[in-house]
Amino acid sequence: MNWLGVVSAEHVRRGVSLGIAQIGHGKRAGLARMKEGDTLVYYSPVERLGNRTPLRQFTAIGTVADDEIWQADEGNFKPFRRCIRYEPTRPVSVEDLKSVLRLTSAPNWGYQLRRGLIPLDIADVDVLRACMRPKAAG
Repeated sequence: MNWLGVVSAEHVRRGVSLGIAQIGHGKRAGLARMKEGDTLVYYSPVERLGNRTPLRQFTAIGTVADDEIWQADEGNFKPFRRCIRYEPTRPVSVEDLKSVLRLTSAPNWGYQLRRGLIPLDIADVDVLRACMRPKAAG
């Protein structure tokens, strides 16, 4: 299965650095829908949570590493997390891909993103993976 998680770019970068996924402000339900081997693509509508300036970029791709979900302890915040093997990627604007993704084919496509985690078509994963691959040096 393939998933699109909606998370601020700042939180995506932290998750990538820790090798973890956290969805829906640390709730367990979204993570429990995923299985080992599933693909997770992150879409970041903004740079930082609470920021109203649109970013609208796909910011990371990874594979769910196992079926374990655990609860972290960050003082008064105890989010649920999963291990993810992230691929080297670069951010790509949704505007650059809007015309080729099934995700964005409906007029009000963005409405579904309010759920925070939605299934993603394999054709879209393939397009995103190819477009987000880091540019070769030189």
